[in-house]
Amino acid sequence: MAFFQVEKRTSNKTGAVTYKCSIRVKSKGKILYSEYRNFSKAQAANAWGRARIAEIELNGIPSQQDELPTLQGLIKFCFEDNNINTTIGRSKRYGLSLISDCNIAKLPIDQLKTKHIIEHCKLRRASGTGASTVATDISFIRWVFKTAKVNFSHEINDSCITEAYDILYSQNLISKSEKRSRRPIELEKLKVGLAERQAQRASGDIPYVEMLDFSILSCMRIGEVCKITWEDLDEENKAVIVRDRKDPRKKSGNHMLVPLIGGAFELVMKQPRKDERIFPYNSRSVTPGFQRVRAKLGIEDLRYHDLRREGASRLFEKGYAIDEVAQVTGHRAMALT
Repeated sequence: MAFFQVEKRTSNKTGAVTYKCSIRVKSKGKILYSEYRNFSKAQAANAWGRARIAEIELNGIPSQQDELPTLQGLIKFCFEDNNINTTIGRSKRYGLSLISDCNIAKLPIDQLKTKHIIEHCKLRRASGTGASTVATDISFIRWVFKTAKVNFSHEINDSCITEAYDILYSQNLISKSEKRSRRPIELEKLKVGLAERQAQRASGDIPYVEMLDFSILSCMRIGEVCKITWEDLDEENKAVIVRDRKDPRKKSGNHMLVPLIGGAFELVMKQPRKDERIFPYNSRSVTPGFQRVRAKLGIEDLRYHDLRREGASRLFEKGYAIDEVAQVTGHRAMALT
């Protein structure tokens, strides 16, 4: 007898509600087959349960010896599952797509061995990829394993990854991300390049240099810079409300009043009031321009996010206290910068 059951679950950490749909096939009190998936809505869980039961009744109990999907297949499943797909950021999506085209992704997951992980890292390093970027590859693969195990009921063992770490570090195939300081010479080169790009384009285009300076001084992410509005600017107290600021504990509604110190307020007041937003530009247009200039200048391993660290360093150098800088960056612990 095949049946399904939907169980409502609430996370103790975040309070998020999910619905676990469990499929079971029993005979004479013995469970012959079981699987489950998690959903964000009860309706979706029930719909999947009904469809899965109908499929089992039509085709019989799935063989426990069915061939497991490849790593490429698991990545595809994650992209196709709306509940998972909506949680994948741009960087992770790009990284997973790249991994999906690599040789390692063609192997069935039950055939992946430590040697395959090491070989993948060697090939990536040989192509000129940095050790910290390769480490991100491995973290993404491990994320796919964990996600597939919970959501798709695949029996996956990530020991091929965990057992490879010591070798990968010892051979400098992977490394932890370096907290590089973007000091004046490198940033001045970048500003000159951005100014040249700005001058070559039609008037009214993105003011790259001022946005770079503001990003550093305000310690805001580029998405936050492009969202702040004149209405949320407190000119008297030199502060601005940053709405839905990124917080691992809270996906939305995390509005923060951020002080504009160290010259950030003066930069805001220089902007023309031609839109409800102070910097009325698409962040997805700003970042590629920044990346093209960075690549042209040969500045390696520099992300827009690194400007937040530079900004925090400058505020400390100007004598601001830890709690003042934490208010600007939005971090409860300054170690996060």
